[in-house]
Amino acid sequence: MLHILWDTRGYFFWLLVISISCWVFERLAPWRPGQRAWRDQFGQDLFWLVFNGHYAGILLASASTWALGTLSQAFGPGFLRMPEPVRFLTERPLWLQFVVFLVAKDFLEFLIHNLLHRVAWLWEFHKLHHSIRELDWIGNMRFHWMEIAVYHSLTYLPLFLLNVDSRVILWIAIFTTIIGHLNHSNLNLDWGFIRYLLNSPRLHVWHHDLVPHQRHGQNFGVVFSLWDYLFGTVYAPAQGYPARLGFEGMEQFPPGLVSRLIYPIRTGRRFKQDSHAA
Repeated sequence: MLHILWDTRGYFFWLLVISISCWVFERLAPWRPGQRAWRDQFGQDLFWLVFNGHYAGILLASASTWALGTLSQAFGPGFLRMPEPVRFLTERPLWLQFVVFLVAKDFLEFLIHNLLHRVAWLWEFHKLHHSIRELDWIGNMRFHWMEIAVYHSLTYLPLFLLNVDSRVILWIAIFTTIIGHLNHSNLNLDWGFIRYLLNSPRLHVWHHDLVPHQRHGQNFGVVFSLWDYLFGTVYAPAQGYPARLGFEGMEQFPPGLVSRLIYPIRTGRRFKQDSHAA
């Protein structure tokens, strides 16, 4: 798939550099001084960091290759013929490819993030990310692997058509990881006058507020806050911090690693049984 065509080992190196840097910055200038570095479930979040940052992409790539090969054998090689990519970006400067691809990718991910909160069965996967009680940089990597599959599946075709250089894909992966880590970090940043364009820790923390400030939540932007301002999904108090993070009913959310991996499957079966009973 397009998002994992870069050198995974190269990306993982930068993931480690970004992670260590954010950890150091949080120690030097924490927004919430009383927040512990080695908080509860930090060890579990290290698993999500390594698995989602490296192995999940490899496993999904292998599964996709196998599935495409199986379908090609069953229906013939022409069954999965892809359309020709749009060629106008191929010969454009790399910086322009970077900007166009980043804006297109982030807008699609803003829409998908919104769906994760609006569609019940998708929300069951997304609950893992919102189970964070103390927000810091590593929280950026706490998410169910199924979210990777959802994001990649829904963004693959439109981003494939842009046909950007593989180096640009890697650069964007690194840049979005920097912004994602910072957005979840214990750092008091709002980027000043560009806060209406770029997401920040002070804005994103309200996305994790236990109390939703709109029907399905607020502040869905990943890299750019612009989408939330344009579509009316922003909630940006001038100061302060949520009293509690999480989601309603989080007390029933399992704390264990394996139980969190299978939680959406269990709840899906329960939904199915309830629908049959009705």
